[in-house]
Amino acid sequence: MSIQILQAHYGFTRMPFGRDLAPQMLHRSASHNEAVARIGWCIQERALGVVTGEVGSGKTVATRAATSSLDASRHTIIYLGNPAIGARGLYAAIVSALGGVPRFHKANLIPQTADLLAAEEAERGKHVVVIVDEAHLLAPDQLEELRLLTNADMDSHSPFACVLIGQPTLRRRIKLGTFAALDQRIALRFAMPPMTPAETGNYIAHHLNLAGRADTLFSDDATALIHQVARGLPRAVNNLAVQALIAAYATKKAIVDETSARAAVAEITAE
Repeated sequence: MSIQILQAHYGFTRMPFGRDLAPQMLHRSASHNEAVARIGWCIQERALGVVTGEVGSGKTVATRAATSSLDASRHTIIYLGNPAIGARGLYAAIVSALGGVPRFHKANLIPQTADLLAAEEAERGKHVVVIVDEAHLLAPDQLEELRLLTNADMDSHSPFACVLIGQPTLRRRIKLGTFAALDQRIALRFAMPPMTPAETGNYIAHHLNLAGRADTLFSDDATALIHQVARGLPRAVNNLAVQALIAAYATKKAIVDETSARAAVAEITAE
């Protein structure tokens, strides 16, 4: 099924439910708004924050929305999307992002990282924001290194803001006794809840509106089924909604009804 055929059939100006939305085009559910506000506070306070949620709950999207509004002349954003780089890799990634050449030996790399973080603020007047995505994959030594970095100035001043984004296991891991020192340094904790049934309906309508369809294209029954199966998680809603559009097109229906939604569920769950 080509995208062009679907667009022509439904009169879309663009395909809905895509991931390539500008921050100002994002659907703002209560969960999204609260996450953005809390992450913004964490950045402002140069604090250590932990944002958790199920796969596809919108954690990364909310973080992107929060950082997109920052003044680029006053903030340096360092995004680490792959934690599987070891403890040395964390330091090296930060040094590289700040324009340095990582020193080979870790004993030299640690003070180099701390110096560059301090210089970014003292010499360039910029606040550093480190975003660690998929943080539930961080090894114990990496979590400890991050704690030490945030503690670089004897608790009198944090050199940067750090937001750890991960699945719920991250929250549980940090609560383990071995991470007590890190747990005490966390100033922000937010577990992203799923969308409510009403929010899922608004979410679907929002994406369709962006695609040029302001009318009702999904029946209430179809929306309710999609919400139930997706458990209110935006990414799952996206996948089911696209499959439901395809199913409705295949049966030459003008709207996506519950039968189309059930066909989409069967298609997704059979994968």
